[in-house]
Amino acid sequence: MTESIAGIRIPDSALAREATEVVRDAASPLLFDHSRRVFLFGALRGRDLTYDAELLYIGAMFHDLGLTERYRRTDQRFELDGADEARRFLHNHGITGDAADRVWTAIALHTTPEIPLHMSPEVALVTRGVELDVLGIGYDAITATERTAVTTAHPRPDFKTRILAAFTEGLVARPATTFGNVKADVLQHHDPTFHPTNFVEVVKNSPWPE
Repeated sequence: MTESIAGIRIPDSALAREATEVVRDAASPLLFDHSRRVFLFGALRGRDLTYDAELLYIGAMFHDLGLTERYRRTDQRFELDGADEARRFLHNHGITGDAADRVWTAIALHTTPEIPLHMSPEVALVTRGVELDVLGIGYDAITATERTAVTTAHPRPDFKTRILAAFTEGLVARPATTFGNVKADVLQHHDPTFHPTNFVEVVKNSPWPE
């Protein structure tokens, strides 16, 4: 039977079930529950939009795979780790072209403020879900009953502290990849050895004479 939480049906196709198991197998319960909430909150924020629920689900579920030990690299932004794995997963299931690109973009841009909200619904709603769960943006755009239903199904105990610790763990070995994005704030707060790259200094110290 298809699962429904806060009035949102969880995709139950073979593809969605396999995606669930990929994430459950690789991610901590913290990241798994967060990813499911991102889907549910994104879907709740998108009730007036037409979107592909299966693509939104995969985007939400894979969006933080780059923080996991299995999928994280040290040579690129963590968002790209998850985006690349999602596209690989979709390609292996015969889903290519625009559909796969939308999922890749949704994950790659989910920490980039504002821009995703002007793109396809799947891209926008992954960001909406992340922003609601992590930052509280749009908290009152859904009802207290809906929030309770989501967090009962996928609890978030001490989430603020634990998700910041997960971000730090996933980024500490690749600090340079946080240049120009919000995750630099995480390392600056939690890693005393971190020295953020300053954009103005990069410009001033470029090889151009003037």
